[in-house]
Amino acid sequence: MIEKDLKIDIFDEEKEVAYGTSYLDVTKDYQNRFEFPIIAVKHNGAFKELNEPILVGGKIKIYDLLTGNGNRIYLNGLVFMTIYAIKELYGKSTKIYVRYSIDKGLYIETNLTLTKEIIKDIKKKMEELVAQDLSITPKNVSRIEAMEYFEKLGDNDKVEMLKYNTNSYITLYKLGNMYDYFFTIMPISTGVLKYFDLVYINEKGFVLMYPDRYNGGAIGKYQHHPQRFDVYNKYQEWARIMNVPNASALNKKVSSGKIGDVIRIDEAIKTYRLIEIAKDIYEHKDRVKVILIAGPSSSGKTTTSLKLTNYLTMFGINPVQITMDDYFVPREKNPKKPDGSYDYECLEAMNLELLDDNIDRLLNGEEIMGPVFNFIKGEPEFTKKLKLEKNDIIIMEGIHGLNPEILKSIPRSKKYKIYISPLTALSIDNHNRISTADNRLLRRIIRDNRTRGYSVEQTLKAWKNVREGEEKYIFPYQDEANVIFNTALNYELGVLKTYVEPLLYSVDYNSDYYPEAKRLLNMLKTFLPIPSEEIPDDSILREFIGGSCFKVN
Repeated sequence: MIEKDLKIDIFDEEKEVAYGTSYLDVTKDYQNRFEFPIIAVKHNGAFKELNEPILVGGKIKIYDLLTGNGNRIYLNGLVFMTIYAIKELYGKSTKIYVRYSIDKGLYIETNLTLTKEIIKDIKKKMEELVAQDLSITPKNVSRIEAMEYFEKLGDNDKVEMLKYNTNSYITLYKLGNMYDYFFTIMPISTGVLKYFDLVYINEKGFVLMYPDRYNGGAIGKYQHHPQRFDVYNKYQEWARIMNVPNASALNKKVSSGKIGDVIRIDEAIKTYRLIEIAKDIYEHKDRVKVILIAGPSSSGKTTTSLKLTNYLTMFGINPVQITMDDYFVPREKNPKKPDGSYDYECLEAMNLELLDDNIDRLLNGEEIMGPVFNFIKGEPEFTKKLKLEKNDIIIMEGIHGLNPEILKSIPRSKKYKIYISPLTALSIDNHNRISTADNRLLRRIIRDNRTRGYSVEQTLKAWKNVREGEEKYIFPYQDEANVIFNTALNYELGVLKTYVEPLLYSVDYNSDYYPEAKRLLNMLKTFLPIPSEEIPDDSILREFIGGSCFKVN
């Protein structure tokens, strides 16, 4: 029996609505509480598009683009509108490749020869689409129907990707006369997609800028990061050389029994690059005395540091590890967050004066008694005797390693800074990338569960604070690095899938984190599982799945 009225709860206010009322009709009364357009809602733990009807009662939470999920949905809507605008202007056969995230934007390439004028025309077309407020509507079709549609368009990467999708039915999204496939729900129309900018990069590509939820929704001025840009492009070129540019190509390697070759080549590339870095440090050993390593969570910093130590030793340099965490201020002096908890990530949590003094004295040939921080007592204990010998070099890893405020008294020429991150070059298809943040999150879920016994919910709950800390204390200083080391492995999603899928399935439907677990599961469905037997024991991936020859936990 269908109820005529349903009881829903929004902002802890109970109200009755008629059965079948759209979420849009209900949420428009709350738009004045938000600075930006409402993008979607979560109803009883499941994300819903605004044009869907309300069929049951329960709790409804509203999302605008300043929330993580709202921002992701908004961005996918922007990507869809960008693709549509380009194809409207230059023909349906035009190829668009959504590559990777860079400086609060997405780098996108096309098979056009781009100019600044063409980018202006694309932006103008997108603005016209916003003004027209065209509907973005979902349509459920069989997987075979979808494959036939994309085959007619010559969109072979989507055809190949869908071959490995296990769902009988999938959801396509329609904008104008075009359908496309994405891994999240969508905004209901182009009318809400008014916050964006396009930046010309070169004749191959441009950056789609979108609201920065960590900066109040502002669209900042694009800042080019040449090192990061070059590293991404280099690894994408290597992915093409290895014939694994996307998920379906990787799946072909798995199904043909050739994945072992991919693993060995991928690992060899990482080893070669790290030896190059060690050689560069060796060639400047007369001036470089301190190596500083920083990067976001789950980048593989520990394994990378230990492997780099081995390679430096191979060149006759003896790295001396100094732990940055030993230089925390006593707990009673540690700053606190607004909620009263200790803020261990802020720069003020570190005794910078002591760190500077200790390193300066070591470099001057003095012996010091350095601190070892007692985390139980919350205070440093000065028990670590250190003195550098002729071929010694200091190596330090920490969240603030790239911050110029660290070791301020030491000349820049004596410091060698390394930024480490899994800059994921592999894509799902031409329009669906794999974000570096998702790659790191999967790694962290596996490691947290294996080494700390954490549930998926515990990791996801902590992830928001982790990401905010990275935005404040790591990403702004990436251009300080002498070199960027990319720890992403082209084959790793297939391996991570075998470890993380059972954990994600453990998240209960009623959990607040169920939609995020479901989103990650949907992404992983496009990959065939890859066994871990052929992964070497010194691989960065071993830091997360286990079996490392290093003491990384």
